[in-house]
Amino acid sequence: MLHFDIPSMTCGGCAKSVTKALLSVDPQARIETDPPMRKVRVDSALDESAFLAALREAGYPDKR
Repeated sequence: MLHFDIPSMTCGGCAKSVTKALLSVDPQARIETDPPMRKVRVDSALDESAFLAALREAGYPDKR
């Protein structure tokens, strides 16, 4: 399970955009978003770096 902190994810619309970006990397991934806590969990066998790149490109970079 991968964990991301997304400071700019503040609402349900943001969460939908984040989910879409992550699914573009792995359409089979299981994604859980928590906008109030600004956290995302991704269950995927793919490498974390691909998800970090997709989040950056979508305008929702991880806090790291």
